[in-house]
Amino acid sequence: MFALVLQLVLMKQMQVFLMKITVLHCHPVWETFVLRYYQNKDHTVTIVLSALYTTGWVGIGFSKDGLMVGGSAMVGWITKSGHAKIKQYYLKGRKSHEVIPGKGDLNLTDIPPAVALDGANLYMGFQLQYNATLQQQPTLLAYGSKIPSNHKLTEHDDKTTIHIDYSTGPAAAAAAAASETGGFDKMKRSHGILAQRTSVVLSAHNHSACRFLIILAGVVVGQALYDRIHAGVAAHRGIGYFALTLSIVQVLAFFIRPDKESKIRRLWAAYHRWFGVITLFFGALNIVVGIQVGGASSAWKIGYGFLLGTTIVTAIVLQVLSMLRNSEKPTLPSTYPMS
Repeated sequence: MFALVLQLVLMKQMQVFLMKITVLHCHPVWETFVLRYYQNKDHTVTIVLSALYTTGWVGIGFSKDGLMVGGSAMVGWITKSGHAKIKQYYLKGRKSHEVIPGKGDLNLTDIPPAVALDGANLYMGFQLQYNATLQQQPTLLAYGSKIPSNHKLTEHDDKTTIHIDYSTGPAAAAAAAASETGGFDKMKRSHGILAQRTSVVLSAHNHSACRFLIILAGVVVGQALYDRIHAGVAAHRGIGYFALTLSIVQVLAFFIRPDKESKIRRLWAAYHRWFGVITLFFGALNIVVGIQVGGASSAWKIGYGFLLGTTIVTAIVLQVLSMLRNSEKPTLPSTYPMS
């Protein structure tokens, strides 16, 4: 009974809070998500998140590096029977069984979190207590279309990461977050597309130069992403720079290419071919790592799987045709006289 009274008190506070911040003209931070917050002098942060809701769940999380793994989230939903639910989750991993209900590092106050459905929008509110002023904070937003069963979440339909300075006004932060979200998502998408382009640059005469330029562009965009979110993806970055180094060696090979009549021409061709194969291997491997650490959707996984499979089959067919063509070349008659 006491918990129910506290829930009603918080819902009343949410209504008052919404009335107060309406004059600040809050803007959506991502899709239909609207984030409202207030931080008092005791470093208590009151957060109200609203989003268009039909079914499933809505979540907001916090992490140190803007990535899902290692963060904590508050998730709200309406059950099939019409009951409102909200719970904290620890994001131990990306798989459903690694999203642990009832755990997390968010320091909630004594006022229980609350969730309510108002028209077509779901509102969820909670309070966090900090020891100092909460300033710039990577904030995760996500939603799923399936209602949780026994507090177990299904995979999200979509997600994003925004950086919000909770020490500033909500209106300014919302506008800045909306702008940053668009730029962040575009950079992330561009990084993935540029990386996948390296898998299809195979047969052109200047394929090494093309591959180098595409890998270089991908590394530049990836470094810009790292400078923005400082993600802990050492393996992904390391493999990326290694692939870039191999592509540079491939380009430099053109400047030391011997003449066709040279005795070391065959050795150079073998070196050039196998360095190209190794470059493609690490490039493909790094794309898989990037899809994994970035928590890409199923569409990215299926799309790249199809692209990689098609590329491998094409490479095999071209190699077989080349071998058949070489085997059909007539052998030159011997110039030595018969005894």
